[in-house]
Amino acid sequence: MRPCTRPTGWRPGSLWDAVIATMFVVVLTSAVGAIAAPVIPASVEQPRAFGYVLGDVLTQRVLLKSGGRDVGAVALPSVGRIGIWLERRPARLESDAEGRRWLVIDYQITNAPQTLTEIALPALTLTSESGAVLQVAEWPVSVGPLTSRAAFGKGDLQDLRPDREAPLVQLAPIRRRIGWALGLLAMTLLTWLGWWQWRNQREAARLPFARAWRQMQRLEAPDIDADADAWLCLHRALNETAGQVVHASSLSSLFARAPHLRPLHPQLEHFYRHSAERFFAAAPANSRFPLLDLCRKLYRAEKRQQ
Repeated sequence: MRPCTRPTGWRPGSLWDAVIATMFVVVLTSAVGAIAAPVIPASVEQPRAFGYVLGDVLTQRVLLKSGGRDVGAVALPSVGRIGIWLERRPARLESDAEGRRWLVIDYQITNAPQTLTEIALPALTLTSESGAVLQVAEWPVSVGPLTSRAAFGKGDLQDLRPDREAPLVQLAPIRRRIGWALGLLAMTLLTWLGWWQWRNQREAARLPFARAWRQMQRLEAPDIDADADAWLCLHRALNETAGQVVHASSLSSLFARAPHLRPLHPQLEHFYRHSAERFFAAAPANSRFPLLDLCRKLYRAEKRQQ
């Protein structure tokens, strides 16, 4: 073996001495720590060792004490799948009635064997802040299959039963409720229809242009726009709305009493000009005037105002 030699240019008290001293301190500290932190078997409340199937949860409780003293905070074990049989859930801390702290670890069985099988909760090494190391040993448990391999071949289980029939729904109460609902709906519609007809009749009897519109619809003249009675009917409606006799020069009084008719100002001026030519001119004009259309517009404006 080649002897260990000092590097070239080595001098006492150099950097090399400092490196060697540091390594010696680290090794000594590790050795002292290993001696000062012995591994102690933990006090564990284990789950029962038998009677588990797929999906069951096994709970393991570890007492966080060493030599009668609380070990303080411990590093929690990792979470996730452990082999093919178990999955570890997040651990939690609990305190009992005596004030002792327990580390509670849940394991869920994630696979189903074909026959009765023995598995084991894994061993754990828990390091505490006080330096104590708690050792949790493996714990064997048995896991059974959900069903036997020959469940339906050799009479191990009874024959499959047919699906349970759905309970019959009583239709009579439903029919009664539907009948009541339809009756109330029909009553509501009839009430609304009666109100609508009553409102139209009331408006036709009370509103001037509503009466004029109904009267003009009842005229049997082949050409209502040229019928004198239709012109007089619309004149009476305009006079009643204004509260006085209205002429082309007094339309402002009409709009003062009925401002909702102001958008029809051009049509009304045309109406009075055409009416003057029809009734008072020596030679009535032959041009046509949309009298029925104007009456409809006046009636709609009056109806919107109500």
